[in-house]
Amino acid sequence: MTTYSFLAPIAPLRPEQLLPYAALAQWSAAHRMWQGQAVINDPFQDLTHVSACGFRVPTGTGVTLMPLRHPYQAAIQAHGLAVASGHPVVAGFGPGSAAFQYSMMGAPYRSQLGAVREYVTIMRDLLEKGEADHVGEYFTCRSPFALVPRPPVEIGLGVLRPRMARLAGEIADVAITWLTPAQYVRDTVVPALREGAAAAGRPVPRVVATVPLALAAEGRNPAELAAISNTAHTMLPHYADMLRRSGIETSTEDPAANAQALLDGGAFLYGDRADLVDRLREYADAGVDEIVLNVTGVHARYGERASLAELESLLEAVAR
Repeated sequence: MTTYSFLAPIAPLRPEQLLPYAALAQWSAAHRMWQGQAVINDPFQDLTHVSACGFRVPTGTGVTLMPLRHPYQAAIQAHGLAVASGHPVVAGFGPGSAAFQYSMMGAPYRSQLGAVREYVTIMRDLLEKGEADHVGEYFTCRSPFALVPRPPVEIGLGVLRPRMARLAGEIADVAITWLTPAQYVRDTVVPALREGAAAAGRPVPRVVATVPLALAAEGRNPAELAAISNTAHTMLPHYADMLRRSGIETSTEDPAANAQALLDGGAFLYGDRADLVDRLREYADAGVDEIVLNVTGVHARYGERASLAELESLLEAVAR
């Protein structure tokens, strides 16, 4: 059965700004509250703060960028969040863009897949075996890690293209997509996950799709909402390549047209409640286990009250 969660639609300047969304997660039918990576706040710290304030809910990071922390530190933070919240945690990671890697490390990873494999291997050894003894090209960790009782931590990978999906099938617990149309998940992501899992002789990872969307309302411009929340992604080469594979052409020279392309291609959903429920069902039919509602465009354009009301309305609709 497909579950429904939501992404906190802000990069908070102060962690208490997440509390209204945590309250929604605690008292609604939402399965989990997610937070993405930002450059002014740390999602693990923010979600731990939420737990300390009494809103203890399942959480996920989707996705945290690997160049910002060593896998040992990532294991510490994921473990700490699980202990603080008392609930399972999906610790989602990805290498980020080559430009971001260069800005943090002076050069991009020689092999994106190789770096990801080492990162996940170290994290899994620490969290499951209580020690890691790994000397690699990208990461080294030769250290114990205290195993104490805690809720489960699932290791997730951001997945956009087939090779990363195959790797996720081999090594991850969760595959996390972002801005991926339902048919692309069905035809490209899920088959590659199954291929990787079969090669490794392990279960297919759960599929989590983060879906940007907005309810239709008088005075709203759907292309504007799509642009606010997704233009930056369409300008990155790995996202542009994924969108091209899904049949959506974008351009760095015409960002305004990219938003309409997302709408036309089903990467950004817009419609009334019945329309959106039907469109979200396409993701469930495509093999998605958890759908994450992303209303960052609504929040950026209309504010906190509007985004909370939007999420509450959508969660009520999909729960029926």
